[in-house]
Amino acid sequence: MKYISLFLITMLMSCTTTTSKKNKTLKVMSYNIRHGQGMDNKIDLDRIANVISAQNPDLVALQEIDKICKRSNNFDIAKELGERLNMAYRFGEFMNYQNGEYGMAILSKFPINKTIRHELPKGTEPRCALEVDVQTNISPQSISFICIHNDWKNVNIRVLQIKELLNQIKDVKKPVVLAGDFNGTPSDPSLDLLRKNNWNILDKNNQKTFPSDSPNKEIDFVVTRNFPSSKILHYTIAETKASDHRPIVAEFIIND
Repeated sequence: MKYISLFLITMLMSCTTTTSKKNKTLKVMSYNIRHGQGMDNKIDLDRIANVISAQNPDLVALQEIDKICKRSNNFDIAKELGERLNMAYRFGEFMNYQNGEYGMAILSKFPINKTIRHELPKGTEPRCALEVDVQTNISPQSISFICIHNDWKNVNIRVLQIKELLNQIKDVKKPVVLAGDFNGTPSDPSLDLLRKNNWNILDKNNQKTFPSDSPNKEIDFVVTRNFPSSKILHYTIAETKASDHRPIVAEFIIND
């Protein structure tokens, strides 16, 4: 009886150890929200927050973000969304606009260790990339999460913007996720430049992202470098009303 009890205890401990092992995951999202203006032309930040909340992402790259601008009812959009979603937030300004500022933002479930605004070449409008350093559970190192929104008119400017960003982060050895509205299709020279520099442009089976109600262009992407080997689930969310872009999500699943 004693030996049977010891055997059962050993088996129970073994099962507990096996079932307690969990995959390490990281879920990121990119969303051009057109300053909260939906396809019905209404400014509705609750609607945007609900779209994001439904995906439960760890990190979110947001493009077309207003900070105290008349057209978006003088909301500080990054702050409003961060508070609604209980996420840390950072804003990166492109330019002054309507007595406020216009730019991009990042939301994070993780504490943000460091924020860097990368000035990029000006095109139709001024541009920057916004980088945060966060500690996740997928790597012993912290990771860099970078939001980007490239020029929408000129391919040569887009290439220059990517070149400048790559130059500014050339010494970064830790895992990097670059996400945003690249304003170029998969064959765009700016994306080719990333490929040539050993970046991995995640494949979502050519799912289109713009315009949201009847998408015919794939211009929003998640791109990685120095990333741990992982299973990746990458897809577009079929949201047709909240903005003129569809959001995209990438989930990284790493086995222990």
